[in-house]
Amino acid sequence: MTERVLVLPRESVPGGCDFGGIRLADDLAALRGAVQLHGRYLDRPAAEGNPGFKQLIPYVLVRDGASVFLMERTDAGGDPRLHGKASIGVGGHLNPVDEGADPLLAGLRREWSEELVADWEPEFRLVGLLNDDSNPVGAVHLGVVFTVDAAGRPVEVREQDKLRGRFVPVAAVFAAVARLETWSQLVAAVLLNEAPAAR
Repeated sequence: MTERVLVLPRESVPGGCDFGGIRLADDLAALRGAVQLHGRYLDRPAAEGNPGFKQLIPYVLVRDGASVFLMERTDAGGDPRLHGKASIGVGGHLNPVDEGADPLLAGLRREWSEELVADWEPEFRLVGLLNDDSNPVGAVHLGVVFTVDAAGRPVEVREQDKLRGRFVPVAAVFAAVARLETWSQLVAAVLLNEAPAAR
């Protein structure tokens, strides 16, 4: 069965998509309103080929004090192009199963529980929107970036055959920057290096 994913028409994204990197925000009200009015589900292959729509992707950076949760793909994953790649973001597409009053938060919580093992309730803090129109993949996706503070509580990756995950110092994230997926590079530049974000 073809996966269906939640999209927004590009022109319906609050504040527009004419930025690269992270645009800081402290309120999801406008985005939630846009999803209620203009959001729809498309077959993923159609969405991947149409930059007139942005697929919404909740994306969570997990911190524990000065440490960051770093995930590295093993050689057991299906796509050899991703072997050895690293990420500091947990997230994924929103699907019809997330439909309801707040599909963004529902999908965020679902992705958290599907990807991580954590026996505590996360408190998601909004950072802002992430956009990268510089390549065909980025042109059809829009990240909604959050942070979570583990505060000393344990976190593990669920699919340990495909991923390794551990808390590392910020310096270790930047040491792995060449292996980081593009979105992780953008998030690290702003949240870990205090580079200026888009306005």
